[in-house]
Amino acid sequence: MKWTNDRSGNVDDRRGSGGGGGILVGGGLGTLIIAAIIFFLGGDPSAILSSGMGSAGPQTEQRDLNANELKVREFVQMVTAENEQTWTKIFQENGMQYSPAKVVMFEGVTQSGCGTAQAAMGPFYCPADQTVYMDMSFFKELEQRFGAQVTEFSIAYVMAHEIGHHVQTLLGTTQKVDQLRNSGRYSEAEMNRVSVATELQADFYAGVWAKQTDNREKFLEPGDIESAISAAEAVGDDNIQKRSQGYVNQEGFTHGSSAQRREWFMKGYNTGDIRQGDTFNSFLK
Repeated sequence: MKWTNDRSGNVDDRRGSGGGGGILVGGGLGTLIIAAIIFFLGGDPSAILSSGMGSAGPQTEQRDLNANELKVREFVQMVTAENEQTWTKIFQENGMQYSPAKVVMFEGVTQSGCGTAQAAMGPFYCPADQTVYMDMSFFKELEQRFGAQVTEFSIAYVMAHEIGHHVQTLLGTTQKVDQLRNSGRYSEAEMNRVSVATELQADFYAGVWAKQTDNREKFLEPGDIESAISAAEAVGDDNIQKRSQGYVNQEGFTHGSSAQRREWFMKGYNTGDIRQGDTFNSFLK
């Protein structure tokens, strides 16, 4: 993907600040599988983040970031800025006002509004503080262990997906899902379907962002969309289940199959229209 000249001031880079080096422990499935399962975590991740599954290790010494890390920060600032510009425009076109999400870059462990954030959890959005948390080391795992094609744009896609969850919070979707979850009226299987709809809509929003941003900036290059699809498919529920348990159980899906994730991202990209993303109507029949 081509870099633009836009940079956001809403990025908090906590790397090198002397945070703890804790890792995720326990949980039965192992760190790698848990990380993949909650890679595209939507809604409120506080139950996982504060469940006591992980513990922070000793504090590490502060250090200066190297040239590559500074370049990564600049990249994240750029992608954040392009999200802000695109979603501000989309909201204005629909008679609404967009409030930007914050983005925190960290390594190892940090604190979030939803509890302790750890690298093994992968990128996630916390609605409590309306912030996306990113530990960039996760993308190495995504490529090496799950076979995804990791490029600059696949990272941008992941960020756009998480900011898609922020859009859901601003539109009240996250709150409605939480009300359903807390009502106690729905079975686990039914709530899994709601979770799938939530995640697929965030994929759709990521596609809308890619289309509308490219219309403005012409930042996409050959292979970029394919790399985003590769990342989405790598963390489809069916792919994760095959790797972790050797078979697929559709009732256990919480994020959508690889095919569904590809379908809804491409629908967002092909239409560029936020109004076409009613995944709840499509999957809650």
